[in-house]
Amino acid sequence: RQFGNVEPTLKIKEVDGLELVKKFSEQMENMLRRKVEAVERLVEAAEDADLNHEYNSSLEFDYYNSLLINDKDENDNYVELGDEFILEPNEHFNNLLVNTTYSDIQLPTNVYNKDPDILNGVYMSEALNPIFVDNFERDPTLTWQYFGSSTGFFRLYPGIKWLPDENGVISFDCRNRGWYIQAATSPKDIVIIVDVSGSMKGLRMTIAKHTITTILDTLGENDFVNIIAYNDYVHFIEPCFKGILVQADRDNREHFKQLVDELQAKGVGTVNKALTESFKILREFREAGQGGLCNQAIMLITDGAVEDYEAVFEKYNWPDRKVRVFTYLIGREVTFAPNVKWIACNNKGYYTQISTLADVQENVMEYLHVLSRPMVINHDHDIIWTEAYMDSALFASQAQSLLLMTTVAMPVFSKKNETRSHGILLGVVGSDVPLRELLKLAPRYKLGVHGYAFLNTNNGYILSHPDLRPLYKEGKKLKPKPNYNSVDLSEVEWEDQDEILRTAMINGETGYLSMDVKVPVDKGLMSLRVVIAGNTVSYSGITLLLADKSSVFLPARSLGVVLSRGHGEYILLGNTSEHLPDCGFSFSPLPTRIYCITDIDPDHRKLSQLEAVIRFLTGEEPDLECDEELVQEVLFDAVVTAPMEAYWTTLALNMSMETETGIEMAFLGTRAGLMRSALYVGSEKISNRKFLTQKDKESIFTMDHFPLWYRRAAEHPPGSFIYSIVSEDDSGNPSLSTRGEGKRKLFTSHVPHHVCPDPFVDASFLAGSMTMEKAVFNVPSLSSLQILNCFLIDNNGFILISKRPGGETQGCSSNLHHQSYMHPSQCKSSALPFSPCLLTIAAHKHKKHDILQPCDTEYPVFVYEPAIKETNGLIECGDCQKMFVAQQIVSSNLLLLVTDAVCDCSVFPPILLDVKEVKYILPLKCERMRSQKLRRRPDTCHAFHPEVPRGSTGGRAHSWVSPWACLSPLAPLRCVYHMTIPLAEHRHSPVTPQEVPSP
Repeated sequence: RQFGNVEPTLKIKEVDGLELVKKFSEQMENMLRRKVEAVERLVEAAEDADLNHEYNSSLEFDYYNSLLINDKDENDNYVELGDEFILEPNEHFNNLLVNTTYSDIQLPTNVYNKDPDILNGVYMSEALNPIFVDNFERDPTLTWQYFGSSTGFFRLYPGIKWLPDENGVISFDCRNRGWYIQAATSPKDIVIIVDVSGSMKGLRMTIAKHTITTILDTLGENDFVNIIAYNDYVHFIEPCFKGILVQADRDNREHFKQLVDELQAKGVGTVNKALTESFKILREFREAGQGGLCNQAIMLITDGAVEDYEAVFEKYNWPDRKVRVFTYLIGREVTFAPNVKWIACNNKGYYTQISTLADVQENVMEYLHVLSRPMVINHDHDIIWTEAYMDSALFASQAQSLLLMTTVAMPVFSKKNETRSHGILLGVVGSDVPLRELLKLAPRYKLGVHGYAFLNTNNGYILSHPDLRPLYKEGKKLKPKPNYNSVDLSEVEWEDQDEILRTAMINGETGYLSMDVKVPVDKGLMSLRVVIAGNTVSYSGITLLLADKSSVFLPARSLGVVLSRGHGEYILLGNTSEHLPDCGFSFSPLPTRIYCITDIDPDHRKLSQLEAVIRFLTGEEPDLECDEELVQEVLFDAVVTAPMEAYWTTLALNMSMETETGIEMAFLGTRAGLMRSALYVGSEKISNRKFLTQKDKESIFTMDHFPLWYRRAAEHPPGSFIYSIVSEDDSGNPSLSTRGEGKRKLFTSHVPHHVCPDPFVDASFLAGSMTMEKAVFNVPSLSSLQILNCFLIDNNGFILISKRPGGETQGCSSNLHHQSYMHPSQCKSSALPFSPCLLTIAAHKHKKHDILQPCDTEYPVFVYEPAIKETNGLIECGDCQKMFVAQQIVSSNLLLLVTDAVCDCSVFPPILLDVKEVKYILPLKCERMRSQKLRRRPDTCHAFHPEVPRGSTGGRAHSWVSPWACLSPLAPLRCVYHMTIPLAEHRHSPVTPQEVPSP
C-alpha cells in the first residue's frame, strides 16, 4: 500500500552486466595504479639513498628496533635500540598500536642487530621514512608499506611493537616471504634430487628434509616442481607425478612436505639415473611449452657424489647449459666437496655445504641470488603481485589481522657503477593490499540479492569469491586451511564444466555467459538450502598500463560479475525530494554498508555511515564522497516505510490475549540495506534474543551480504510467505518465523488461512518471529487419523512440525544437532516433489596427527518443485506398503506430508545431511592431481644475462677472491677449476682443467 502511494514517482532501471563489470574493472585498475605508484616512489628513494651512501664498516647508529622499543632496564632506562616510540591504536590498521609518523626495524633472531651491513643498510634506508608518510597522505587506503633488505632487516611502516613467539624467538625473515622471492626472481622449473642412501641416516637425513622443505617454501604458484629420491634405484616420492612437473601451489607444496617427512635412508646412492631423469623432465616440459618457461634448475642434496657423472651433463646440458645445477653437501665431511662443487661450477649453479640445521635457511636462500643476477644487472624493475595470502606471521598475536591480502612489490638495485656488473640486489619494497579494498568497488548491494563479484588470478585460482572459505575452526581459534589460496575457479563455479568461463577469464577476454546454477542460500561449510537460479556472468580482464605503455602483471587477471535473472537485472528507483521532511532520519542503515567513503579524509573517519549520509544530504560536508544512487535508494525506502513502525505499534497494542498468535517481532528490510523492526512483546519475553542484533551477521545487511531471511523470501512469488526455523533460544527450543514479500520489499503482513484436507492445518500468522508452541498442528481427534503420521515440511525437505499417533507434537529444527532428516519412506520416492542434487564443495577433514588434507565432499540437498501441487503413492516396505500423500500449502513454502504410521519402513536407513568424502579410485585421483589447467604465465623472464662475469654464480660482492673463486658469490672474469684428487678416493672424478661457462 505504501509503495502504491508513490507509484507515479517510481522508475525501473535495467542493469547492464557488461557495462557494470567494465566500470568495476576500471575502478580497480585506478586503485591498483595508486598502489604501484606508491611502491615506485619507495624504490626510487631507496636506490638514490644507496647511491649517495658511502659504506662505513665502523658506523655507529641507533635505530628503533621493533622488538626493543619502549623497553626499560632495571634502572628504568630505555634499553639500547629501544628508545621511546609512541604507539596509538589505529582503526585503519585493525586497531593495532602503531606509529604513523615513523617506521621501525625488525630482525630475525639469527641476525645480529649491530652487524656493519645491518647498520649501514638501516642508516641508508632512513630516507624511506618521509616517503612512507607522503604515500599514506596521498592515498589513505594504503596499509602496510615496507622494505625488506637482502641483509635480513625489515623496515615497516607504520612502526609497531614486534612480539616474539611462545619460545621467545623472532622467526619472521622478510627474505623468506613470497613477495620478496617473487620480486627477486623469475618463474622457476625445479627438480629436487635427494640422496636417501644408507649414509644419509640420522642427522644428515633430518638436515636434508629441512633443506627440501625450505626450498619448497621459496616456490609459488608460478613455479613448477618435482622431487626425486635415489639410492639403489630412482623413485618419485609421489608416484602419481612420475615424469612431470606440477605447479608449486600451496596444495602441492604441502603434499610434498608430508611425503618428504616419510623418507627413509637405506641402500647405496647412484646419482646418475636421478640426474638423467631430471634432465629429461625439464627438457620435455621446455620443448612442450609447459611449466614456467623461464629458469630451470636441479637441486642436488647429497652427502657425496662418486660416480662418473660428466657424461650425463655432456649429453643433456652441455654446451648450452640451459639447466642450472645447485648442490647442497649435507654434513661436516669435506671429502666429497670437490666433486659436489664441480657439478655446480660446471652447470651455472651454486655450491654450499650444510652442516647443521641452523645453516639451512641462509644457504638455501643463496640460489635466489644466482637467479636474480640477470634481472639485477639489467635493472628490470618488474612489478609483481603475489597470490592471495594471510599474513598471520606478521602479527601472530592478533587474531583479527588474519586478513586475506595481496602484495605489490618491486626489487631495489644498486645503481653504483662499480657494482652494476655484480648484480647487487639491495632488497625488495612492498605494500599490502587487503582484498576487501577491491571488493568495496563491487559491492553485493549493487548486484542484487543473489548477485556477487569475484576475481581470479592468472593461474585460474580464486582471489576473491563469496564461496571461498579460507578459515576453519580448531577449538576456539580460526586457522587458514592448507589450500586456502589455491582453490581453482572450476572448484567454485563448478557448473562451468566445460571451463568456457574459466578459459575466457584466464585469457582476459570480455563477454558474458548464462547458465543455470544451484545457489547456496545459507552460509557455512554446508549450505542446507539451495535455489535453482539463472545466472548471467559478465567478465572483463583487468589490465594496468604505465606511462611508458608497458603493462603490469596484476594480482587479478579478470573480474566476474554475476547477476541472477529477476533480481539483479533491474533496480527500482524513486524520487524522494518532495518527501525529504517526512524521513526524519530515523532509519538505520547499518555501518557495514558503504554509503559514503569516510576513511580517505582523516576528518571523516569518526563519522558513522548514518552521520555521513545526513551531512551529505544537508550539504554540511561537500567533500564527502558518497554513492548518490545508493543514498537516494535508502532515503526513498526510509520515506516510504516510515509509517510502518506506527502501524505495527498500533497492531501490537490492539492485540488481545484471545487473538494473540505468538508473534514476537515484526521486521522489514530493503535492498538498499535499511531495516525496521517492532517488538510485539516485552524484550524479556523474546525467545530469539540474538535475532537482528548487529553481531548476528546472518540476520543483517552488510557490504557483501544479504540476510538469510531476505534471500529466501526473494525466491518466492509476491504475496507468498516463507516459514522457516531461524535459530534456537538458550533452552534449545527452535523458533518459527514467516516472511512475506511484496514487490521488491519485505513486509510483515497477515498470512491467509491455509486449509488442507480434513483440516490438518489452520494457522494465521503475522510475519516476524514467533515461538514454536504457538505454531502447532490443530489436528482433530478423529479415530481415522490416529494411524497417520503428519509432517509440516518446508521447500528444502526439513521438518518444521510433526504430529504422530497419540497426539505427540514435535518441532524439528534444520540444525544438524537435532538430526533433522527425511526418512526414505517420506522422500525417496520419485513421486515426491523433491529432486536430490549433490553439491561438491572444497572441504577439509582431520587425518591422523591432525594433518589437514584437502578433499572433495558431497551431501544431499533437496529442492522442491513448485509446479507439483499434490502427489501421492505407495512405498514397498517388505511385508507392507506405506502410503503417503503430499500437498502444497498455497501461498507458502510449506507442504503437508501424511504417511501411514502402521507400516514400518525402518529397513531403509535415514538420509542424514552429513558431509561425506568423495572417494576416488586411484587413476581418477591421480589424473586430477596431474592435470595441467590453462594458465597465463607472467609477462617477463630473466634467466640469463651476457654481462654476468664468466664463472660467477651469484650472491653478494666480496672484496677477496677465494681458492674456489669460480664457486664463490663474486668471481674474476675467467675461472679455472683445477684440483688433484687421489684416485683411490674417487676413481671417476674429473681431474682436467675446466673452463666455467657463462651463466
